[in-house]
Amino acid sequence: MTIYEKLASVQSEMKAPKNLYNSFGKYSYRNAEGICEAFKPYGKEYKLALMLSDEVIEIGGRIYVKATATLIDVESKTAPNSVSVTALARESETKKGMDDAQVTGATSSYARKYALNGLFLLDDTKDPDTDEYRQQVEKGKADRGKVEEKSSGYPPVADMVKACEAYYKGDNLKRLCDYYSVKAVSELNYGQLCVAWAQSMKGRQK
Repeated sequence: MTIYEKLASVQSEMKAPKNLYNSFGKYSYRNAEGICEAFKPYGKEYKLALMLSDEVIEIGGRIYVKATATLIDVESKTAPNSVSVTALARESETKKGMDDAQVTGATSSYARKYALNGLFLLDDTKDPDTDEYRQQVEKGKADRGKVEEKSSGYPPVADMVKACEAYYKGDNLKRLCDYYSVKAVSELNYGQLCVAWAQSMKGRQK
């Protein structure tokens, strides 16, 4: 069998289930590690080796990680005996809770997953960069917000935002936003907004 015939067999036979779950977005997904684990028995069966590598490149002043997934036919001594697929992922300029090394590592994992997806013809329709995923998450946020607002006994969201904006001024507003890592009161989630509003009410009563 040629490298292409072996790859076609792996593509038709390999299953890489979405065995991870995001409870916030309510979607299942797979990662690069899961794909590599799913590949191992096929690599042994068809005498194939899988190699992953990264290259950091700059495009338009932004840093990207270019991941390459290479499938090598260890039985063949003549060319072509390998197939490669590349994928790019851009590093975020800032990522809350991560240092620079972690940002690069997460970007590498993301790029590698897409390179593997392309190599093995895997589909990820619920990844964070798809319109379907974004619509699903936004709808989930809206639905949860409506339920929380209806059952909480707090004032409507718009009224709490206005009250907080009227109460928190200058340094107090900056400290509030910095504490929750947001740029404006309107960006607070419902729970954070309720806490900020309650604190503003206590402040007014003093």
